[in-house]
Amino acid sequence: MSTLSVIIPTYNEIDYIEDAVKSVGFADQIIVVDSFSSDGTKEKAIHLGCVVLERKFDTFSNQKNHAIATATGDWILFIDADERVSQKLKLEILSVLNTAQHAGYKLRFPHFYMNRFLYHKVDRVTRLVKNKNIRFSGDVHEKLHVEGSTGTLQNFMIHYTYKGLFALLQKKDSYAWYQANTSYKRGKKTTYFHLMFKPLYRFFSSYILKRGFMDGIPGLALASINAYGVFSRYVKLILIQRNLK
Repeated sequence: MSTLSVIIPTYNEIDYIEDAVKSVGFADQIIVVDSFSSDGTKEKAIHLGCVVLERKFDTFSNQKNHAIATATGDWILFIDADERVSQKLKLEILSVLNTAQHAGYKLRFPHFYMNRFLYHKVDRVTRLVKNKNIRFSGDVHEKLHVEGSTGTLQNFMIHYTYKGLFALLQKKDSYAWYQANTSYKRGKKTTYFHLMFKPLYRFFSSYILKRGFMDGIPGLALASINAYGVFSRYVKLILIQRNLK
């Protein structure tokens, strides 16, 4: 029977880590790669029986690649501390481990916002993979590279995406600075064209193409905030380019 390792990257996730770990209690190994949390996350993970690795954060890809080397399972499942494997998804994962037709599987993530799941705002991300020659690349929106084909599991991952409006805006702002600095180091330039039309396209994509309008007011609010995040990124890049940061 195939074995499963779970990798959970953390930083100050004391309020979330226990439920995340319990939701993957069926795994043979649970690895927490922690960025030197100061709120007791590391100690809680050790108490829960996890293998805990500590590594200073530089990129999301490097954190996960560091943990992959410790994984002993035939398969690896990657989750975040604010995610939960539902009972239906658990049964589907256990079935796939021994009947897999692909080298990796995408999981479906409905966004959780304004106290409801937005089932028309669903991300599909490769998270379950065979533990063979896998690696992540990219800084913020990291990509998992798999040797072989990928399928998609049917059941949803429970993801408490946003911890309130303030936390969401703070997250968008933090990502915007990070992405702006990364773009600047790579020599990318921005113009007022990007500033005007990129946010508009992000709103159109979120609200129309991805059917956010079917999620009512939460869908409209989330599409607007996503557009703001793109606008903020280009504003920050202009500030950096003009040495006005």
